[in-house]
Amino acid sequence: MEKIVLHTCCAPCASAIIEYLLNQQIEPIIYYCNPNIYPIDEYEKRKGEITRHAEQLGLTIIDDDYNHEEWQNAVKGLECEPERGKRCLECFKYRLNRTAEWAVRNGYETFTTTLASSRWKLQSQIDEAGLQAEQNHPGSRYWNKNWRKGGLSERRSQLIKELGFYNQTYCGCEYSMKKP
Repeated sequence: MEKIVLHTCCAPCASAIIEYLLNQQIEPIIYYCNPNIYPIDEYEKRKGEITRHAEQLGLTIIDDDYNHEEWQNAVKGLECEPERGKRCLECFKYRLNRTAEWAVRNGYETFTTTLASSRWKLQSQIDEAGLQAEQNHPGSRYWNKNWRKGGLSERRSQLIKELGFYNQTYCGCEYSMKKP
């Protein structure tokens, strides 16, 4: 079975993608790199859900270090940007560079991301970040598949209900939280 590193933001976004990959005889290595998530309790909740799902499927999950301060430095000066703005692009670059670096260091070539399954994210930004990560890490290859197509968005919604996933109400960073 072919293997791929799947940068994963959360179980709801990952579930239909994982199912698709397994049906294509591709085993995803779940790479959980989300230092953007705030607060730490939210990070742990999301990590717990994808860990539970990965373990039920017998998949490997890699937990990247939670370094929120390092991530904040990566998006410094962009705190007031709107969702889908420059801050999101820099966030994607940070996380996908870490993913590509881990993939190459551990002998995997291809990586992709569940970020591309969210209707709240711009596919063009995700692909720009993924292709830059590929260039920055020779030996890696970014698979820029649009994970919203081919019934995957609908399947995602079904799996959230079927598997009882916690489904968050904001992207993850403190800057994307709804203000009261």
